[in-house]
Amino acid sequence: MRPLPCVPGVAAAAALLLLLLPRARADEHEHTYQDKEEVVLWMNTVGPYHNRQETYKYFSLPFCVGSKKSISHYHETLGEALQGVELEFSGLDIKFKDDVMPATYCEIDLDKEKRDAFVYAIKNHYWYQMYIDDLPIWGIVGEADENGEDYYLWTYKKLEIGFNGNRIVDVNLTSEGKVKLVPNTKIQMSYSVKWKKSDVKFEDRFDKYLDPSFFQHRIHWFSIFNSFMMVIFLVGLVSMILMRTLRKDYARYSKEEEMDDMDRDLGDEYGWKQVHGDVFRPSSHPLIFSSLIGSGCQIFAVSLIVIIVAMIEDLYTERGSMLSTAIFVYAATSPVNGYFGGSLYARQGGRRWIKQMFIGAFLIPAMVCGTAFFINFIAIYYHASRAIPFGTMVAVCCICFFVILPLNLVGTILGRNLSGQPNFPCRVNAVPRPIPEKKWFMEPAVIVCLGGILPFGSIFIEMYFIFTSFWAYKIYYVYGFMMLVLVILCIVTVCVTIVQWTSFLSAASTAIYVYMYSFYYYFFKTKMYGLFQTSFYFGYMAVFSTALGIMCGAIGYMGTSAFVRKIYTNVKID
Repeated sequence: MRPLPCVPGVAAAAALLLLLLPRARADEHEHTYQDKEEVVLWMNTVGPYHNRQETYKYFSLPFCVGSKKSISHYHETLGEALQGVELEFSGLDIKFKDDVMPATYCEIDLDKEKRDAFVYAIKNHYWYQMYIDDLPIWGIVGEADENGEDYYLWTYKKLEIGFNGNRIVDVNLTSEGKVKLVPNTKIQMSYSVKWKKSDVKFEDRFDKYLDPSFFQHRIHWFSIFNSFMMVIFLVGLVSMILMRTLRKDYARYSKEEEMDDMDRDLGDEYGWKQVHGDVFRPSSHPLIFSSLIGSGCQIFAVSLIVIIVAMIEDLYTERGSMLSTAIFVYAATSPVNGYFGGSLYARQGGRRWIKQMFIGAFLIPAMVCGTAFFINFIAIYYHASRAIPFGTMVAVCCICFFVILPLNLVGTILGRNLSGQPNFPCRVNAVPRPIPEKKWFMEPAVIVCLGGILPFGSIFIEMYFIFTSFWAYKIYYVYGFMMLVLVILCIVTVCVTIVQWTSFLSAASTAIYVYMYSFYYYFFKTKMYGLFQTSFYFGYMAVFSTALGIMCGAIGYMGTSAFVRKIYTNVKID
C-alpha cells in the first residue's frame, strides 16, 4: 500500500484531529465538567468475590451494551495494563448535572447458554466493577433463592452522583429490579441517574473507600508500640553484651601491646581477635553473593522511595499508579544495584565483572517476569483480564534491556572505580584457620533458621494488614506505619546479624517465615479457590518473600560488615 501524499488538506485534517482528541478526553483527565457535558461510565471487570485477582472482562458475561456510540479506551500506564484493567464503554447516556429517569437501555435475549453463564456467575458470587471519573463502583450480578434452585439477575442500576462545583466527588450504585432467569425470555436492563449537591471536597472524595476502623485499630498501634519496645530491648541487650565484651578485650589487647615480642609469642590469641585473618576472607561464591547484595540494596532503596512518595502523594487514587511508580523507581535506582554489587565483587577479587553486572541487573527482573509469564499462561487459558498483553511484555523487556542494564553498567563502573579496592583493616591469611567443632545449636544451619524469627516478629502484624489490602477489598493508605515498620525491620535485622555473624542467610531467613505465614493466611483468612487464584497467590507470594529475604540479607550483611570493620579497626593486629 502506498503512503498518502503529504498534501496541505491531509496535514490540516490531521492537525485538527490532534487538537480535538485531547479536548474530547480532557474532562475525565482534568476531572472538571461543564453542565450537560458527557460523563463516561466505564465497565471494568467481573469476577468471583472471594478471588479478587481472578477477573474477566465485564462483557464476557452476556450483558448488553447501551445504544450510545462506543468510546475506545487504551491502557494509559504500564501498571494499569499489568493489573488487568479492561475498561469498556457502557453505552449509557450520562450528562453532568442532568438527571435521568428510569429508562431501558438494552435488552438481553436470554437463551440457555446465556442463562447458564449468569447462573454460574451467581453461584460463584460474581461482582463487577465500574468507574465514573476514576471513582470505582461495585455491584453484584445477581442472587439465588434460599433453596438454590432459582436464580435472579439484578437488572436496574440506580446511580446517585454527588458533585461539588464542576467536579464529581461521590458515586453510589444501588442494584434493583430482581428478575428470575428463565430460558428463552427477554430481560430489559434499565438505569437511572440522580445528581445531588455534595459538600465533600474533591481532594477528599476517596476517603469513603478507606477503612480507618480497620487500619487504625488499636491492635495496629499496639503492634507498632510492641515492635518499638522490641527494638529498644534488642538494641540495649546487644549494646550491653558487646560493649562489655569489647571493653574487656580491648583492655586485654592493650596490655599485650606493652609486652615484649617473646612474651607475646608465648601467649595464644583468643576471642574474636584470633579470627582476624579469616573474617575478611572473600565469600566462596563472590559472583552470586555480590549480585544478591546489590539487588538487596536496590530493593531497599525502591521500598524506601516508594513509601515516601506514597506518603506524600495519594497513589491509591489513580489506577495502577502504585505499580507504575514502583517500576519507574526500580529502573531509576539500577545504579544502586551496580554500585554496591560491583564494588563488593571487585573488593573480593572478582574478575568477571561483566557477568556479575548481567546477573545483578537481571536477577530480580528475571524472577518477577518468569513468575508473571508462568501465571500468564494460566490467565490466557482462563481468558482472564489478568493476561498480560504482548505489547506490555515487549515494553517490560525494553525497560530491562534499554534502561535497567545501562544504568546498572554505570553503577558498576562507578562502584569498581570509587570503592572497588580492598581496604580491610587487617590482612587475610593465605591458609584458612581450622574451624573447631561446635555444639549442634551453634551450627550455621540452626543459626540461619532461628535468625529470621525476631525480624519476622517485628513485622508480623503489618504483614496481615498488607496481605488484607492486596488480597481482599481494602485500600492500604497508612504508609506512615509501613515506614516505621521498615525502620524497625532494619534495626532488628542488623542487631540479630551482629550477634550471630551469619549475616546474609540469617537475615534472609525472614522470608521463610513470611512465606509460611502466607500459607496460614490463605487457608484460614481467605476463601480463595481455583487453579488461577491459587497459582497467582502462591506465585507472587514467593516473589514477595524472596525479594524481602534478599533485602533483609543485604541489610544484615551491610550492617554486620560495618560493625566488624569498626571493631577490627580499633585493634592493632600484626
